[in-house]
Amino acid sequence: MKRTFFWSFLLILVLALAACGGSAEPTAPAAAAQPGETTAEQPAEATAPPAAETAAQTIIIGFTASQTGNQNVPSTGQVNGLNLWKDTVNEAGGIELADGSKVMVDFVSYDDESNTDRVQELYTRLATEDEANFLISPYSSGLTAAAAVISEQYGKVMITTGAASDDTYQQGLTLVYQAYTPASRYLTGAVDMLESVDPEAKNVAFVYENSKFSTDVVEAARQYAEGKGYNVVLMEGYDPETTDFGPFINKIQDSQPDAIMGGGHFQDGSTFTRQLNEKNVDVGFFALLVAPPEPDFADLGDAAVGVVGPSQWEPQAAFTPDSASAAGLDWYGPLGEEFVQSYEAKFDGAEPSYHAAGGYAAGLILEKAIRDAGSTDPAAVQQALDAMNLQTFFGHIQFDTSAEAHGLQTGHSMVYIQWQKDADGNLVKEVVWPLEGATADTIYPMP
Repeated sequence: MKRTFFWSFLLILVLALAACGGSAEPTAPAAAAQPGETTAEQPAEATAPPAAETAAQTIIIGFTASQTGNQNVPSTGQVNGLNLWKDTVNEAGGIELADGSKVMVDFVSYDDESNTDRVQELYTRLATEDEANFLISPYSSGLTAAAAVISEQYGKVMITTGAASDDTYQQGLTLVYQAYTPASRYLTGAVDMLESVDPEAKNVAFVYENSKFSTDVVEAARQYAEGKGYNVVLMEGYDPETTDFGPFINKIQDSQPDAIMGGGHFQDGSTFTRQLNEKNVDVGFFALLVAPPEPDFADLGDAAVGVVGPSQWEPQAAFTPDSASAAGLDWYGPLGEEFVQSYEAKFDGAEPSYHAAGGYAAGLILEKAIRDAGSTDPAAVQQALDAMNLQTFFGHIQFDTSAEAHGLQTGHSMVYIQWQKDADGNLVKEVVWPLEGATADTIYPMP
């Protein structure tokens, strides 16, 4: 009876303890703490939890593109390059900052229709309604000049590409940074090249598009040529919409130049070249802006042979970590061949033009500045851009930091290509200047 009472009492005691939150079982070992959590045996004040992984932030980069209008061809290449850069960054997990956090990239873009008024309207929208963190320029110097004013007004750092005019950077702006070689140095190399291939040449004709970019380039080249003793026998501008170059070609023939230089953009340059060829104009040297480096220039066939063009970049350009080291510069980004391979893979085998390379380079410059700043704070990124001095697949990148020309590109230099035929009769681009980077001798005089 006593034994029965004892077990009954014990059962009641166990049930009472369970009701009060106790346990009749032995205490199990504490479960391992999850990151950021503590256990009863691991007080928060005694043990620091593992660092939680920082979530990636996303920055918005705004720009416009000429999906329509007369800047469509080079603008499309520029945007292709930008899109490739964005995809490369995001697929790698973002731009890594010093604290280990990542910055992802998103774009907001509009069609500017190659129209200056529309550019001002759209960049205002990008800076205010879309709250873009950073801006990339539209293609062309005229459109970029309009966008740069908006960038400065709203305190947005802008990387400009496809915009070579010096004037934009001589207006007291502080937030606009140029990726391209300035217009003042765009065609001066062609004058040096002419002097090299024919020291006896004396007469130069300049025929060019009446646009901000072209007139800036040609005026600088004219002054440079005259300073070297050349006679400028023709200085003639044409409207951007010109399709009949007959009157200008007649003036060229009357002036009997040794060389023709000028042009403007792709459409006018291609038409000008074709009509010069159709009229069998006899000239030894022909250098045009923008059009010749474009792969589509080969569609002109024999009319393209011998035509020279300044290029911001070419696939053959030999910029490497070794060349950067030899120049005392840091290297950043992919090799040129890696950029070309990635571009061709993304765009169905299409060869990247220098406009495409310039688009990618603009993104790369901003990426490096954000890394160096360790932040997306505009003031910190601005300081990093001011201090930048490096080499990329696109070439040397450094900016003027003076009040007179803040943001003007001082590092990058042009290369000059010429369309030639290979052993099989195929049209190919060859680098012909400067001589240390040449892949072929210059054809002179033109056929």
